[in-house]
Order: sequence, then structure tokens, then C-alpha cells
Amino acid sequence: MQTAESSTETKTNNNRHAIEVYDTTLRDGAQSEGVNFSCSDKIKIIKLLDNLGVDFIEAGWPGANPVDIELFKTLPQLKHSKITAFGCTRKPGIAAKDDKILNMLIEADTEILTIFGKTWDFHVTEALGTTLDENLKMISESINFLKEHNKRVFFDAEHFFDGYKRNPDYALLAVKSAVEAGAERIILCDTNGGCINTEIYRITKEISNALPQAKLGIHAHNDGDMAVANSIAAVDAGAIQIQGTINGYGERCGNANLCSIIPNLQLKKNYSLIGSNIKKLVFVANSISEIANINASANQPFVGSSAFAHKAGIHASGVAKNSETYEHISPELIGNSRKILISDQAGSASIKEKIEHLRLVKDIEDSQIPKIIDRIKKLEWKGFAFEGAEASFELLIMDILGSKKQYFELLGYRIIGDTFAGLKEINTEASVKLKIGENIIHTVAEGDGPVNALDCAFRKALRNVYPQIDLYKLNDFKVRILDSTEGTAAHVRVNIETTDGFNKWDTVGVSQNIIEASYMAIIDSIIYGLILHGAKQN
Repeated sequence: MQTAESSTETKTNNNRHAIEVYDTTLRDGAQSEGVNFSCSDKIKIIKLLDNLGVDFIEAGWPGANPVDIELFKTLPQLKHSKITAFGCTRKPGIAAKDDKILNMLIEADTEILTIFGKTWDFHVTEALGTTLDENLKMISESINFLKEHNKRVFFDAEHFFDGYKRNPDYALLAVKSAVEAGAERIILCDTNGGCINTEIYRITKEISNALPQAKLGIHAHNDGDMAVANSIAAVDAGAIQIQGTINGYGERCGNANLCSIIPNLQLKKNYSLIGSNIKKLVFVANSISEIANINASANQPFVGSSAFAHKAGIHASGVAKNSETYEHISPELIGNSRKILISDQAGSASIKEKIEHLRLVKDIEDSQIPKIIDRIKKLEWKGFAFEGAEASFELLIMDILGSKKQYFELLGYRIIGDTFAGLKEINTEASVKLKIGENIIHTVAEGDGPVNALDCAFRKALRNVYPQIDLYKLNDFKVRILDSTEGTAAHVRVNIETTDGFNKWDTVGVSQNIIEASYMAIIDSIIYGLILHGAKQN
């Protein structure tokens, strides 16, 4: 079976610009505030990363916690990636064979082990409380011990750049000890995340020249918002491995974001990283954000949902003519897609581009465009926002064109809230009166709050005539106060996401009355769903 080392050599022979991708999402990423991966979560992420084609996946620290203990017993078989286990050099004053952490690494039964050691003299004397000579022995003896057990070893030179800036001779001596002991990769770490790219390039270049036999990597943190730039600088200076996390997850300000590093190196600098798998990048980024239970950042470069979103009319016009006018790459290259946002800044080009991607409206005459723009601008002045409510936008166009179907007529609705004596529990009841054809339908329903009661009442009234409504489920409900200075009389905007299990559509309503705003969004949601499912108008 081909090892990761031989795989890397093959990549290098085919393309001298091959760069290894080492993912630390499962360890560094798990240190993000609010992230708590279960063993099942980690296995799902491992499979996603393997499918993406990263070279190495750092699964965690064997024995450090119950999750990692379970994980190393249940690691899945992978197609491409190599699993690494993480640990540190032996403790001061003991033999490597007696060190608990090193023995746990061996028991993890992975081909590759990554250990970190101190390379900053300040940390050696202050944090470890030992001598500089003892630290060098800790590095070399730990690597020798692991290699005696037929392990491949990567050495993370912790705090390397800060250490090199303070005491370059000792920092170099520390990594030289790792190289001479047989470490296959020397990973230079900006652990505090405070370096800038020119420093990273200069120091990495100096190490590359001083230790030409060493294969260098970069592990950058993002405390100065420079982790991506620093990683790229290190590669330009000779590093062959980048370490980072998906979506930049990590402690404090996070780690270097692989979702930005990979496309920058592969698409813009012609390095070889994950090949055609780069088209899976958006899917993997979104999937891991779901597993981590962290909302995906819309404006994240490359993979964010707004990374290729255009709102200004001039921008949309330019992109329609040639995407290079306002896009640095084609979004399809990394599995993303372009969005033309509809707002009061929209122009004719924005509307035309948007209409081309609508589900229900396809062709409109140019003479209708000014009417649409004028209506949008008036509604957005009142607080409507159609960039996140495409179904309401499409219904608006249908209304202007006179093609919007009228499935029912609202004659009135009422909402009542009663408090049960002594129980302090509010019972909410909604009644609606609708006219469908020649029939008047009056229904009452209870719900968990006024919006839910109103939604239930509408569904109850429409169900017998339009059974398709049972397919629809409100997936998300958001309320935003638009002018907080007005207090309880402020306008509110309600956004609703609806799904039928296959399709999703978003609608919006705005009013000073939150019930009325909710009603607007609910009605648009129902009507759009009926049109989408081909319901006949009665």
C-alpha cells in the first residue's frame, strides 16, 4: 500500500509545486469557543476531509479525553488521507521510554505522529522550568524513541518565530536537533499568531537555507489576522506543508483557514494541493460548520454564501457582461455560486440577472423593468429586504405582471391570548375568515404563541381545498427591529424560511405590528408553495 511519504513523492515528481495539506480541525478547531465535537462528529469530519483529499488529518491527542480515547479505537478506513496522532516531547528529567504521553502515542497505532517541542528559550526556562540543554535532549530523545517503534514523526516547533526573533541561535539549534533525530517534517509555528508575512517569509527562508535537508511546514494562528498571508509567505519561502483548519476554527482568533489558503495557492499561485476536489470546498466547509453547530460566515472569502454576491446595480451590470469585472475567480471553481441581490441599489442588469435564476418567472419585457425597480425601492424604503426573501421577490414580480394567482381572499383574522388562572400560562388562539371561490371558510386554531396560532389557523382553513399545504413546514423564523428608537411602535421585519422537504423558499413581511408582518410572510410562503406545486386556483 502506498504510504503518505511515497504519495507525496509522486505528487512532487508530477509537479514540483506540490504542497501537503495537513488539517488540524479535530484538535485545534475543537479548541474554538462553543465547539464540542463528539466521537461521531469527528468521524464524520474525517470522512469529509478524506473525500476533499487533504494529505494528513490530525485526529487528536490520544488519552487526553474520553472522546479522543474512543476515536482512536474506531478510526475509519480512508481512501487518501493519513491520520496523525498529536502529543509532545517527553517531560524534563525522565527517560523517553517512561513518558506516559509518548507511550500513549505509540498505542494510538497510527503510522504518523506529530509532537511539539519548545524552541523559544523563554518558554523553556519559564514554562517548562528546565535548562536549554535538557530541552534539546527532550526533542531528540523523544523523536528517537518514536522512530525506534517504527513511527514517522513530524515535529511542531512551538513558538518558533517568536523564539527565533529573540534567540535565533537557540531556535535553530532546537529544530536542528529534530532534523538530526529523524523528524520528517519540521513545522514552524506562529503559536501566538502575532507575526506578519514579511517576518514569516524571511525567517522561513533563513531556516530553509540553514537546513537544506529539512522539509518545512507552517502552522499559523490568526491573532493578527495574518494567518492566511503568513502561510502563503512560508510556502513561497520553501515550506512544503501547510497546517490549518476548515473555516479557520481554533482557539482565540482561530487558526489559518484552509478554505482560503487552498484556493489561493492552487488557483492563483499554481501549486498542487487537492486537484479537482477543490470543487468540494464549499460543501465541506458548510458541512463542518453544521457539525460544529456554528453558523457559517456569509462573508467568508471563497466559501461564504456572500463571497460572490452582488448588490450594487453597477456591479451586477459588470458581472453580467464579464464576471472578471468584479470577481477575482469564478465561483464554480470551488463549488460556490454567484448571487445577484435585489435591493434599492438594484439596476436593470441586476433585475435581469436575477430573473434568469428564478423558479417561476422566466421572461419579462424590458418595459416592465422600471416598474419592478420602482416598486422595490419604495418597499425597501419601508423596511422590506428582498435579498434574503427571493420567494417574496418573485411574487412581487408576478403581481406587477398581473400573473400572481389569487388562491383565496382574506376577510379577516383575530388573535386572542388568555392566561389560565394560577398557572401563568398563556393560551393563544387565532381565527381566520377566508373566501375561496364562492365559499366562506371560518376556522379557529390554537398555537404556541400568536404566529404559530395564526399559521395553524390558515393551514386548517386551506387544507381541504389545497391539500398540498400539508407538505410545507416553516423551517426558520426571524424578527428584526428596524428602528429601535421608536420603542414598541418600531417597524419589524419578519423573515420566514419554508421547505417541502426538497425545496426551500424565503419570504418577508414588514409592519409596526409583528403579527401583521408575520401574516405577510406566512401568506407569501403559502402562495409561493401552492404555485410551486402547481395548485389550481379555485
